[in-house]
Amino acid sequence: MTKLFTVAEMMGRDLARRRVALALLAFVPLLFYIARHDANPEKAIRFAGLGLAWAVSTAGLFLSNTTKAVERRLRQIGYRPAHLYLGTLTALLTLGAVLAAVYWVLIYVDQDTLQRPGAVAIEFGLTIVIAAPLGLLISAVAPHDLEGTLVLISITGLQFLVDPEQKLGKALPFWSTQQVGLYGLDGGDPEFLRKGLLHGALYCIGLMLVTAVLAGVRLRRRKHMQIRAAVQ
Repeated sequence: MTKLFTVAEMMGRDLARRRVALALLAFVPLLFYIARHDANPEKAIRFAGLGLAWAVSTAGLFLSNTTKAVERRLRQIGYRPAHLYLGTLTALLTLGAVLAAVYWVLIYVDQDTLQRPGAVAIEFGLTIVIAAPLGLLISAVAPHDLEGTLVLISITGLQFLVDPEQKLGKALPFWSTQQVGLYGLDGGDPEFLRKGLLHGALYCIGLMLVTAVLAGVRLRRRKHMQIRAAVQ
């Protein structure tokens, strides 16, 4: 556990050094929220959730890509792939939790007719839990920031455009948050909440397992690395 938290602290400090980029990412949900604030308050909250997903996923993509060189050195001194992956994920979840809490408070204060504020908190929390491993998975698959960013743009764009009732809509990562939104913002049946939580849990587990396997393959200790580490 000590190594895991050490990695999480390292990643947190790396994020903190990127003040400008972090501030810009933090403002993305606000811009999405303002875009629909007057016309449709319910849709504005959904847009804020997708903005939150974009911000956390992008932070995960950039953070993972910039620390790949350091990961090799950490492996040589005894850190396991699980330490590196879970430590990075912990840092991202902490960042996401802070952003989600700030925007939940903003919406709670701003929206006088909010019927189920607890459901909005669940929606934002579920968004963070999915967005963090999604960003890390895209980083594991896409070799550079540009390719990863294009993948994220495509996913976010589809999430905006595709009807949730379509098969493609149900295959997208944030379909679960749309279902929770139907329960919390539209006064829907609790069945929407159940479906959303189940879909989100399965998607999150799937993302984490696939990324963990890819990270384990990429960071496995080869013989020449072990010999070099022993010599040092």
